[in-house]
Amino acid sequence: MNGASLVYESDSEIIRDYCSTGSEKAANAFVRKYQKFVYSVALRYLKNHHDSEDAAQEVFIKALGNLKSFRGDASLSSWLYRITANVCSNMKRKKKLLSFFGESERDDFLNVSSSGPSPEQQLVGKEFEDNFMEVLSGLPVKQRETFAMRYFDELSYNEISEMLGTSVGGLKANYYQAVRKLSVALRNL
Repeated sequence: MNGASLVYESDSEIIRDYCSTGSEKAANAFVRKYQKFVYSVALRYLKNHHDSEDAAQEVFIKALGNLKSFRGDASLSSWLYRITANVCSNMKRKKKLLSFFGESERDDFLNVSSSGPSPEQQLVGKEFEDNFMEVLSGLPVKQRETFAMRYFDELSYNEISEMLGTSVGGLKANYYQAVRKLSVALRNL
């Protein structure tokens, strides 16, 4: 690679470059590094692909706009988690308000994805995903969040502990209970 391409070794380098120069490369590196994490958190809150993509865009707009105020008291992922949770909560409130005034939520169900395997395979996969998400959403909040952060986001118990303010022992118990409940429920489908 030549000197023109810039590789960031740490979050602090990305933040420093973006805050000092407004570098598009730094912004892109930041988004690329955290886009899967932000999207998966949004999907757990909103349970809808399209809404989760919209939320992720809004999260990154807010995060980049406020990156200069990031103090580093917590990890960048903890900070993004809080922003994502707030954005998703606001979107859910707005959606409830719109549905109260007659907006139909069934429009979400009419959006059909045209990528991937055959229609039959998509249907089977979609049914399993819907059943899994339904069972997952039925878990108590702490169990659901702990499971999702360990399984989907592949975070360590220490990272989750920092984000949620819960002891590692408590998180391990929540994860175990979530796995047990999911196993039982999915076997009974």
